[in-house]
Amino acid sequence: MSTPASATGPEATRTLADPDTPFAVVDVHKARRNIEGLAARADRLGVALRPHVKTAKSLDVAGLTHDTPCPVTVSTLAEAEAFADGGYIDITYAVGIDPHKLTRVLALLRRGVTLRILLDSVEQAAFVAEASRRAGVPIPTQIEIDCDGHRGGVEPDAPALTEIGRVLHDAGCLDGVLAHAGESYFTYTAEERRLAAKNERDTAVAAAERLRAAGMPVATVSVGSTPTAHAAENLDGVTELRAGNYVFFDLVMAGIGICRIEDLALSVVVTVIGHRREYGWIVTDGGWMAMSRDRGTAAQSQDQGYGLVTDLDGNLISGLLMTAASQEHGTLTARDGAHLPDLPVGTRLRILPNHACATAAQHRGYHVVDGAPTTNTAPTIQTFWERVSGW
Repeated sequence: MSTPASATGPEATRTLADPDTPFAVVDVHKARRNIEGLAARADRLGVALRPHVKTAKSLDVAGLTHDTPCPVTVSTLAEAEAFADGGYIDITYAVGIDPHKLTRVLALLRRGVTLRILLDSVEQAAFVAEASRRAGVPIPTQIEIDCDGHRGGVEPDAPALTEIGRVLHDAGCLDGVLAHAGESYFTYTAEERRLAAKNERDTAVAAAERLRAAGMPVATVSVGSTPTAHAAENLDGVTELRAGNYVFFDLVMAGIGICRIEDLALSVVVTVIGHRREYGWIVTDGGWMAMSRDRGTAAQSQDQGYGLVTDLDGNLISGLLMTAASQEHGTLTARDGAHLPDLPVGTRLRILPNHACATAAQHRGYHVVDGAPTTNTAPTIQTFWERVSGW
């Protein structure tokens, strides 16, 4: 585990050549650019943006998205608690609820945090309603809507939708509906993404209208994923847009055309520790414990292995990628007969990840650099941003 820059005391200059490898790096210039791009898009669409903090899981990174704490989405109650401690009072916990977690949910509500929870069954609605009545505290609850056959949710025309809605409404808990177009991560053309975004919106709005027609007010109609957030053309009837990966982006997003490789704000610094020239391998100290086992680009037209390779300044090394990983060893090879570069032992490199969420999860924080193209000097480490872990 690398040592945070701030833990070593004041230093005149600290660069990516200093901390022990492997360690995660965030280019704050790229992250800000990515954030500003989606914020401007949400403004054009006339919808509120509720960033999903599950990718970075960092109060410092979230702080780039706004001047004061804004509404956020979380994937764990640990995130909800940490962000509540950081002054965030409008939080959506976008994972299906179970009874055991309601104690922590109620504790946050009693602190004055508006914490919305998510469910997709009458069974869940019944125990939420009962817990709310016993506690004397309404638990704001959204019904997950299945818009593309992915993971969980209720179809908008299913009888269960109004059954769930009625149980929640009668307990004073019904807040709204939420949809997530998970299959959009497998769209490969602009038209496919446009249709996925349209379907996500149409499905969520249809579910809300059905509940309203049955006499149940629906305050929130929430949609979003990074691909659909960047493809939506019309969000009439939607109250908020969620996305998370866009802050960092990754090779999966680049592979489906949502961003460019030069937009990737997260990387992992590794060191060359050996060579197996008979196999055409360069060996580094960054294995799957540093990068994760995610192979999300394997199904795309261009398989990027475990990640693309750049020098410390972030310049891509043509034809070189990480193709294998054991726990603490990474293997770099040349693609399709490209020349294997001469990289002596001790050479430091940066690996761009397939899946930013999974790679970030391997680290307890981020060394922060500013890659703005205003200087010819190597990126210096500005600070270290802690990351929330656990559930």
